[in-house]
Amino acid sequence: MTQPTDIRRVALALAAADVPVLPLRAGKVPFGNCRACKGNACGGRPNMKNAGPCECPSVCHAWAAATTDLRVLTSPAWTSAWREAAAVAYHPGGAGLTVVDLDDAAAIAWAREALPATRAVSTTRGEHWIYRGAMQSANAVRPGIDIKSSMSYARWLGPGTGTMTTLPDAVRALVVKKPPTARPARPVVTVPAPAGGGECRHRSPVYLDRGIAMAEQRITAAQSAVHTTVYRTFLSVLSAHGRCGCLTDAHVEQLFAAAHAKGESVRHCTDAWANAQTALGM
Repeated sequence: MTQPTDIRRVALALAAADVPVLPLRAGKVPFGNCRACKGNACGGRPNMKNAGPCECPSVCHAWAAATTDLRVLTSPAWTSAWREAAAVAYHPGGAGLTVVDLDDAAAIAWAREALPATRAVSTTRGEHWIYRGAMQSANAVRPGIDIKSSMSYARWLGPGTGTMTTLPDAVRALVVKKPPTARPARPVVTVPAPAGGGECRHRSPVYLDRGIAMAEQRITAAQSAVHTTVYRTFLSVLSAHGRCGCLTDAHVEQLFAAAHAKGESVRHCTDAWANAQTALGM
C-alpha cells in the first residue's frame, strides 16, 4: 500500500518538474471545497496552472487546486491532505499535456490503429496515452475514451514507456466531431402560455435563483448516496423549470459544478441529467 510520505514525495517531484499536482481521496476524487468556498462564493480558481484569486489555504476547487507552488504544497492544510490522500493527480493542461484515457482493450486497439504512438502508462483497465500539447477536455469522445487536458485532472500512475510525441490533429478531431459538453443538449420545448396572460412565474429571477441555490445546497450537503442525491436534485429542478424554457446553460453549469465538487464526474452528471429528462418524458 502506498504510504502518505511516498504520495507527497511523488507530488513534490512532479511539481519540481513543473507539473501541477493535487491530492486525491479514495475513489480517485479530489478533496471537496471548504465551507468558505462552497458554491464558488470565493470566486474560484480559474487560472489554468496555479491557484487564482481565491486565497483559501485549503485543498479546494478540484482540478483548479493543482499547483507547482512548493509553499502551497508544503503548507499545513496541504500537508494534512497528503496524509489522507490515496493518490496523486495532475492537471495535464497546466503542464502542456493531453491524456487520451483508453478505458479498455477495445479502446486501446482502436488507438493503435488510428493514433500515432506516444508515451503510454498502464491503468487498472487500460492505458493513458500522453501527448505534448494542451486542448479542450471531453468525455466519451468514443466508446471507452476520454480526453483529459485543460480543466481536468488525471491520476499519476508513473512515467510510462515510450517517447512522448506532439498532440496530433487526429486527437483534436475527436472533440471537433463531438464537441465537449457538460450536459446533453437541452431539448427545444414550447413555453406554455401562463393562465391569465401573465408572465411565467419561473422567469422571476428571485424564484429561479432561489430554486437553483436550494438545489446546489442539497447536493453540497449530501454526506452519502451522492449519486442518488444528484439525480433526485436534477429531477426536481427539471420538474419545476425544465418545460418552460427558464433554465440556461449557466444554471445547469452551477448544478454540475456542485456535483463535481462532491466528487461526481462530468460523465456521471451527464448521465444523471439525461436520466432525469427521460423520467420526465423530455
